[in-house]
Amino acid sequence: MDYVVIGAGPAGLQLAHLLDRAGRDYLVVEAGPTPGTFYRTFPRHRRMISINKPHTGWNDPEKDLRVDWNSLLCDDPELRFTRYTGRYFPDAGDYLRYLADFARGLDVRYGTRVSRVRRVTGGFELTCDGGDVLRAARVVVATGFGAENVVPIPGVETAERYGDVPVDPAGFTDQRVLIVGKGNSAFETADNLTETAAVIHVAGPRSIRFAWRTHFIGHLRAVNNNFLDTYQLKTQNMVLDGDILRIERRPEDYLVTFAYARRNKVVDLAYDRVIMCTGFRMDASIFDDGCRPELTIDDRFPALTAQWESVNVPGLYFAGTLTQSRDFKRYTSAFIHGFRYGVRALSRMLDQKYHGVDWPHRTVRPAGLAGAVLDRINRTSALFQQFGFLCDVFTADGRYYEEMPLDYVPFPDCFTVSLEYGTGHDAIDPFDVEAGRAWEADESHDDRYLHPVVRCRRGGEVVATLRLPEQICNDWTDDKVYREPLREFVEAHA
Repeated sequence: MDYVVIGAGPAGLQLAHLLDRAGRDYLVVEAGPTPGTFYRTFPRHRRMISINKPHTGWNDPEKDLRVDWNSLLCDDPELRFTRYTGRYFPDAGDYLRYLADFARGLDVRYGTRVSRVRRVTGGFELTCDGGDVLRAARVVVATGFGAENVVPIPGVETAERYGDVPVDPAGFTDQRVLIVGKGNSAFETADNLTETAAVIHVAGPRSIRFAWRTHFIGHLRAVNNNFLDTYQLKTQNMVLDGDILRIERRPEDYLVTFAYARRNKVVDLAYDRVIMCTGFRMDASIFDDGCRPELTIDDRFPALTAQWESVNVPGLYFAGTLTQSRDFKRYTSAFIHGFRYGVRALSRMLDQKYHGVDWPHRTVRPAGLAGAVLDRINRTSALFQQFGFLCDVFTADGRYYEEMPLDYVPFPDCFTVSLEYGTGHDAIDPFDVEAGRAWEADESHDDRYLHPVVRCRRGGEVVATLRLPEQICNDWTDDKVYREPLREFVEAHA
């Protein structure tokens, strides 16, 4: 067949929907009995941190997706996740129901675990548990994370893991607990144990980064940071900054050797439980030596081209959270509300490369370009969610293309339109009024908040940039502030 997609999570189903609509020959294989196997286990405490907001006041399905971080892209209004629950942070069980409904009618084979992928003439051969063999011209890996990230600490194998530690807080009553990691999984776990554990320490070598400051939603979210109150208000809980040198399992407890980051001091600390919450990684064990993808970022993710193709294995593509090596901890490719647009862009790239179908576009007369751009940026969810990563593209002869990755744009001479935060937007606390006033008084700074950016490219290089002002309600419609400067910029560089 043309495509085998490994994994029926949100990325695999999104791609399957697009391949199916285009009439492609494809098959999705899923190890689990239903779509979304990851969500049967994670998040461990079942509360997702992806926003679900049914009531927007917009009455615009496209714009509504700006605050609907869970729906996949399709034309059926019934397949909006906002119809499944009104909870702002939804339960993972509701998302499993949604994925099951979305998968109906798609060519998905469940209970099919791929154990080996190897190169053969004309493409790939996939061997499945049970002996079935599939052949495809191209493979798209949409498995998400297949393994937890194990940090190299002596004795780490004796500790408990986020993926299988019990979630009933009663089992931690009066215990001293060390949680290793400073991300959402660590603080989600700590928050769950606050009422029962005697002492909770959250430890790691790096500073905590807050999503409300960096705009990267994988950093610590406010919904998970209640634990910080218990630390700062001195209720026997602490956040430790430094390195864990050794974990020793003793008959009755753990002895952990810890080196402080803030001072030259090494201590031994005793705990009843040690829980590793140090993130996830790709499981590359299914790939034969002849088609093992190169890995990057501590070997946690595949190294990818701008077309989400393995840099060393032609025809091997990736979709979903595994594509985040392209914008690691900067934008939103790690999350559903980001990678759903990445998957749509991937499907268009595949259409171009293998099926002779041009990237969808329309023709806009030069006099109407400013209006077309403003119409787009005031409604688009893709550029809003994939800020700084996706862009619209228009050419001097009036061709207008939507939602291309900025580092993929194939036209040497064109204009790009994106939504971006200002450089250094996370340099100051957004709630610090005095610092914010000083920042905004300095005209050398870009606007910190999301705003439109238009660039002119010549010979593949950016030769001119127009940054339009931020607007508190993201209403970029004013003629004097937006339309006239944009029209003048395009005319000057066309």
